[in-house]
Amino acid sequence: MSEAEGFRRVASLADVPPNQLLRVDVDGLPVCLAHADGRIYAFRDSCTHKEFPLSAGTLADGRVECAWHGARFALDTGRAVRLPAVKPVATYEVRVEDGEILVATTP
Repeated sequence: MSEAEGFRRVASLADVPPNQLLRVDVDGLPVCLAHADGRIYAFRDSCTHKEFPLSAGTLADGRVECAWHGARFALDTGRAVRLPAVKPVATYEVRVEDGEILVATTP
């Protein structure tokens, strides 16, 4: 089963409608789920510029924008693509199985 492989069930696919963000907790770690372009992405729910929740931001063009200062991060790599952030945000592997979203936060 996926839990044994390091993946944790964090939400149902129905919990994250297209073009929406959702904050979840994975073993005490704040994770933001993003549903964009038909995929689910998972990354640390904290802007690397000033530690503001990215789940409070917006999605556009494969990026999440922090609501506080406008920093942007690529959903697929976590790379900072707009100042003031320069450090990437941690991303996590995602699986969708039977309508359930599973996330692995450890390598």
